[in-house]
Amino acid sequence: MFYQLIQQKVEEWFRQDDCPARQLVGYITQRGMMRDAQIAAIRTFLYLKIACGNQPLASLFCEGRFNGPAPDYDDMPLSTAARKALKKHGAAEALFQYAQTKDRKGKPLSKELEEFITVHSDEIDYDQSFRDIFYGISYPDYVFSLPMGAGKTFLMAAFIYLDLYLALQDPENPAFAHNFMIMAPSGLKTSIIPSIKHIQDFDPTWVMPDPTASKLRRMISFEVLDEQKTSNKSNLVKNPNAQKINNHQPLHDCWGLVAVTNAEKVILDRLDKDADNNLFHENPTEWNHIRCSNELRDIIGRIPHLAVYIDEVHHASDGDIKLRQVVNHWMESTKDDDDGFNGVLGFSGTPYLKSAEKITLGDTFDIKDTSLSNVVYHYPLVSGVGNFLKRPTIKTTANSQEAIVTKGVEEFLDNFGSLVYANGTKAKLAIYCSRIENLEETVYPLVAALVSKRGMNPQDTILKYHGGNKQYAVPAGAAAAFAALDTDFSPYRIVLLAQIGKEGWDCKSLTSVILPQKGACPQNMVLQTSCRCLRQVIKGDTEERALIWLNDDNAKVLNKELQRQQDTDIDTLNRAADNKRPHIDRYVRRDVPPIDFYQLQIHYNTLIIAEENDAARRLAALDMETQAAMAQTVIREAHDLSGHMVNETLAHVRQEGEAAPVSYHQWLLRISKESMGMLRMADLRACDERLRQLFEQASEQNPEDGLRYLRTDIDQQRLRALIRRCFAPERTIETRKDTLRREASILKVENLTSPLIVDSERNFYPDQPTVHKIILDDQSKPTENEKMKEARETLETLRKMNLPGMEESIKKLEELVERRGKNDSVFDKTYHYIPYHFDSNFEISYFSDQLLSIVGNKPLEVYFNGDDTLTDFRIACYSMRGDDWRYIGCYVPDFLMLSRKEDGTIDRVLIIETKGEGFAPLFRERRDFMSQEFVRLNNDKFGYRRFDFLYIEDTMTVNEQSTVTLQKIKDFFQL
Repeated sequence: MFYQLIQQKVEEWFRQDDCPARQLVGYITQRGMMRDAQIAAIRTFLYLKIACGNQPLASLFCEGRFNGPAPDYDDMPLSTAARKALKKHGAAEALFQYAQTKDRKGKPLSKELEEFITVHSDEIDYDQSFRDIFYGISYPDYVFSLPMGAGKTFLMAAFIYLDLYLALQDPENPAFAHNFMIMAPSGLKTSIIPSIKHIQDFDPTWVMPDPTASKLRRMISFEVLDEQKTSNKSNLVKNPNAQKINNHQPLHDCWGLVAVTNAEKVILDRLDKDADNNLFHENPTEWNHIRCSNELRDIIGRIPHLAVYIDEVHHASDGDIKLRQVVNHWMESTKDDDDGFNGVLGFSGTPYLKSAEKITLGDTFDIKDTSLSNVVYHYPLVSGVGNFLKRPTIKTTANSQEAIVTKGVEEFLDNFGSLVYANGTKAKLAIYCSRIENLEETVYPLVAALVSKRGMNPQDTILKYHGGNKQYAVPAGAAAAFAALDTDFSPYRIVLLAQIGKEGWDCKSLTSVILPQKGACPQNMVLQTSCRCLRQVIKGDTEERALIWLNDDNAKVLNKELQRQQDTDIDTLNRAADNKRPHIDRYVRRDVPPIDFYQLQIHYNTLIIAEENDAARRLAALDMETQAAMAQTVIREAHDLSGHMVNETLAHVRQEGEAAPVSYHQWLLRISKESMGMLRMADLRACDERLRQLFEQASEQNPEDGLRYLRTDIDQQRLRALIRRCFAPERTIETRKDTLRREASILKVENLTSPLIVDSERNFYPDQPTVHKIILDDQSKPTENEKMKEARETLETLRKMNLPGMEESIKKLEELVERRGKNDSVFDKTYHYIPYHFDSNFEISYFSDQLLSIVGNKPLEVYFNGDDTLTDFRIACYSMRGDDWRYIGCYVPDFLMLSRKEDGTIDRVLIIETKGEGFAPLFRERRDFMSQEFVRLNNDKFGYRRFDFLYIEDTMTVNEQSTVTLQKIKDFFQL
């Protein structure tokens, strides 16, 4: 329901210059091993972990974390109560913005909800509404929705490695998990989904470089909890799966444990039963089984910093599934522990409920939806077609079962009967049958006759696989043959299935599916079953095809499921099969010398003034009302993935985690946790009296529910920091200012991938036809230069001849030659590689309309530098705070305009930055540093005006942009 709002914030976060995850995601993208769907999910994961602190969705929405820019509510037709709520209440604004969010057809998601909020806002308890929407869950619970074939298993592995990496950087941060439990929910009756086991095969260098990747791989240990019998070898632990966990004792020091299990067979075994004394006497065997099951659940609950991953999570959301009950127990039992439960990540291609959930607002308005509300990322099925899924042709007919099977088999054999994929596997057809008798008595004889007509041996071509019944036993060897279908030694081309292979079956060489009659698979699984054949066999082969045949009943169900779950239909999927993802050809064009510059560097030395600490005295002197008063903006300190400090100016005064009710104990616990293990609860309790006073001053009691809430006029984060400071030895920080000469290339050629397969060509400039024309012109440039030289020589000859009446013709010819020369020269003054990948339309328009036209007739060059994966020219920025310099992050300039000396070396460099209005406040400190300190420092060091800085904002008109740019160029380059 709400993932669109979350994705908007993800994109905003990654556009920020100081986003700590940009470099990491840039590495993943350049590595080229993860699919675009996986990379986008990773971006969301890192945003929720780092920027949002791994908080519950209800808390994040209540504090307005995902709210976009607020419109002028005074100009909107709202009730007084609605206007007041939307201006002051983050949850109200979040629900209102959700209602206004546009679907893929451009329509609001819920016009009725928007109207209800407009008129009946005073009837809505917004905080409670969000708690209800997210199932009353008080821990992080995020669902990632990706279609089959997107690589959910490897995405889980990527999350595990990234989470562990972040935990190593900040071991005491509860946002990051140290251990992991991967589950197949009880809705799947198989023991362990085999594909989940492949998580061990993941190469961590796909998401992070060595040596970090290798270090983490050595740290991780895998345990598959699939033992079904009780062990009698240990007096302490009877459950063999519990023994596997127990081998990692002491658990409080456990790091990197990845346990894989099936919830039905292991975690939920005998959950409803009690091992009381009566049962011990009546049925000692059952009593022992219950004790063993409880033993496993208990020991898992004691694994520190545990994250639970649930595959096919839509099964775990059904009302009769008890997995949520177990997870809730783990969370509740560890919520007050420093190393407690980390959260749940769910994965599903179909994140929908069997029936709609109902949330009531104001006793009169109901929100009904079958989709899981806690989806934070969704990749649509249709976007995977021709990307990582085969291109399907879906055919439907009202004919009989026999006619559909005949037509489907013949078309498969005609188109794919001799197809062998590059990995040696043969293309296969699966025909799903409603009953075993139907398979054995009707479908098999028909298919055997069809293949025999083509000279094929039915025994070598057709595999029958089903669970057997009284009349027909399980075919001999069928289970092993079925498991080996996706190997190069499997001879089978056609597989006949009854009540098997609908979900969890991963056979990439499956190329065609036939659902010939109603009941061939459960009605709620037509989508999963019919699309079993879409998985791509050879990664990157976007031309692989698939064929799906359905009778009318199944076609109607499939269309309904596609519309409800994927906002698409059969016709759209068929059209998507003919679409191709854009390929961007990229080229290196110009060799630009490295940029020489001087970098300010600040060294910090901590000096301890006094080892002895009187915390009580310093707490008594703490004046909360003045020292922690809320400013207009809040500066939050954080560290990026390299350990450097960054600053983030928040657009609103709301702070994460401050909107929820809080107790004195929870407040102390947070002060302790944020100390990274440096301040114990026992130390805080020693000053209990004064801390209680501060807590009561910093919070207010809500008369409606009797709970205490932190005051919004107090910078709560700063207050907690001031309290921690009282317990630390008094220190002072001595800073030493230094300058280093650096040399940076503006193109890392090894990172320039070509061709680049993308979802959209929108931000690439120029377009591909222009790119290819420029490259062709480059290749023929010597010939063109000769032509220009010949044209100029001809003009000179005509001038010397001084023929009467030729003056006007010579003048026009001169203009033509000069214009041609200028057009050619523009491309000699830009595009060190081509095309550029810009972040916004504003950058494109400013570059194409302003900068290119300026350098065309001037001895200047201009290059885009804003792709931080392709440039080394980045500047460490600092801000003066009092008498000290504070590091505020790394800055990658958008554009570089430069002039050269006669020997071809760089003379002057104008750094140009473009910013949208929404990002201007976040850039303010870097802008000040660049325009003041960086320019002054470098010009002093070089002894002349080598650098200058130009800032352009999208609030300026085009004429203003042009005037400011031309004036700066004229002044700086002295043109």
